[in-house]
Amino acid sequence: MYYLKTKAAFDSAHFLAGYEGKCANIHGHRWVIEAVFSGMELSPQGTDRGMLLDFSRIKQEVRDLADRFDHAFIYEQNSLRETTLAALKSENFRLIEVEFRPTAENFARYFYDLLSERSLPIKSVAVYETPDNCAVYEVSV
Repeated sequence: MYYLKTKAAFDSAHFLAGYEGKCANIHGHRWVIEAVFSGMELSPQGTDRGMLLDFSRIKQEVRDLADRFDHAFIYEQNSLRETTLAALKSENFRLIEVEFRPTAENFARYFYDLLSERSLPIKSVAVYETPDNCAVYEVSV
């Protein structure tokens, strides 16, 4: 089995609605997305000969995911009052609404699913919210 790993980072703010602790407050992270791709066979010919995948493709795919969320305030759908959202929008803040609680675990699954939809041989996605703490998602076969 061959494995390729790449990562990209983004900075963003979020909070955990309904959480009892410090993470209930708006705070930021330098999130790191680490994606692992796997396969048994290398390409036998062409420009990708001897490769599982071209690193430039997987680097760009993961970078695109990170760029989508960089320097934004990420919030869970229905977790903020309309007046709060209106005030934030009036200040031209970059807001991203997600349908899930923005935890490392949920982001790992979300990014895994997006990479899988691109027909990439994704094995796992780890999302670090600090240098020492991450959540990993992979599908068991």
